[in-house]
Amino acid sequence: MAKDSFVENIADIESDFPQWYTDVCKKTQLVDYGPVKGTMVIRPYGYAIWENIQRELDARFKATGHKNAYFPLLIPMSFMTKEAEHVEGFAPEVAVVTHAGGEELAEPLVVRPTSETIIGNMYSKWIQSYRDLPVLMNQWANVMRWEKTTRPFLRTSEFLWQEGHTAHATEEEAVEETMKMLGVYKEFAENVLAIPVICGKKTEKEKFAGAVATYGMEAMMKDGKSLQSGTSHYLGQNFAKAFDIKFLDKDGVQKHVYTSSWGVSTRLIGALIMAHGDARGLVLPPKVAPEQVVIVPIAAKKGGVLEACADIRAQLEAAGVRVIFDNSDNSPGWKFNEWEMKGVPLRIEVGPRDLEAGKVILFRRDTLVKSECNLSEITNTVKALLDCVQRDMLEAARVRRDERIVKADSLDGILAGVEAGNFVKAGWCGCRECEDKIKEKTAASSRVMLEELEDELCAVCGKPAKHTVYFARAY
Repeated sequence: MAKDSFVENIADIESDFPQWYTDVCKKTQLVDYGPVKGTMVIRPYGYAIWENIQRELDARFKATGHKNAYFPLLIPMSFMTKEAEHVEGFAPEVAVVTHAGGEELAEPLVVRPTSETIIGNMYSKWIQSYRDLPVLMNQWANVMRWEKTTRPFLRTSEFLWQEGHTAHATEEEAVEETMKMLGVYKEFAENVLAIPVICGKKTEKEKFAGAVATYGMEAMMKDGKSLQSGTSHYLGQNFAKAFDIKFLDKDGVQKHVYTSSWGVSTRLIGALIMAHGDARGLVLPPKVAPEQVVIVPIAAKKGGVLEACADIRAQLEAAGVRVIFDNSDNSPGWKFNEWEMKGVPLRIEVGPRDLEAGKVILFRRDTLVKSECNLSEITNTVKALLDCVQRDMLEAARVRRDERIVKADSLDGILAGVEAGNFVKAGWCGCRECEDKIKEKTAASSRVMLEELEDELCAVCGKPAKHTVYFARAY
């Protein structure tokens, strides 16, 4: 029997953005809460998005010479203590295994929060000569960071990610790698996720524990907050010295390598939700949508409708389009609501009157606009329209972001800017005290520094500015 009720409502995106986000995560069946506090179960629809993200990124990593590997989940506690800044930075988040097989372990084991230490240990065995360099590896894995306050995809105790780890003979090569991978992330975010990002160097306060320099990729969400969507770290020789990763160079001298690490995670799914979603739910860019097209029959019992739907599906699948034919007994209105909430980029409505005219109706999820399409041109039209949706979503997100970047020359100005849901550009003297004061007074943190100095004075103390910084409230 057909269901005539619509999918449950979600919270209002304008008045209760946090609840809207949670509702979208749950009601589109992206994720559910795990039985252990702070964990999540990624459901098939959510995992399909992650698989598309993996596929796109993995191709880019391999095109830049990186090979995939896998390293153990459990790390000896002694490894974590070898790099002082690293262990201090991660200590509050570390989960530790003390017993196994009914006995207390001789040495506690850390559940992987990140892999610099264990990979450094292995690199010290594998790297002996300059001929062994560079080492360009990536791993797809899970990590655990014991979070006190959690939210699906954005901050959970266990999450999925990739982490690249490279070793080089020279500082120049390692820095080049760090910046190259930041560029790979930026291109992916904009051309696949349709999310415009701002990239730049992090302040000392915000950098990765154990890095010489950290470069971040920041994306604006629809509530004006920033989401750190990826990072690339130049580690210098910090981990090389801690783990004695040396090589015999061409000049016959033993030297420590220079290393980098870089990663993105399932947090990107949260970015997709908050950067593109609307009052109806998800809005997914075609390149990562599990289903790019949904076909909905109208008056399905009328002669020829179901057959036409099946034929359209076959044509589109043959052309490489991810398509689903919703032949359930739910009403067309229910189906419209459900697939709109799930963010499918394009809907094809097939009814008897349209078929008589040799046409179907196309509905764009991003703009909510309908148009007609000749059946004889369905494949080319759909593929072109999906490309158009992908481009238009990026441009719309870029316009939204650029309209909400403002300048400030005082602490009050920074506060006013972030209260209004903006990214704020302001001068900073480089003093930790001024950076802390901004966080204390505005709840905004430094996101990334601009390459060029645009301000003469620090917005906090009035001293000469050393950097222009993007400040924003962040997830």
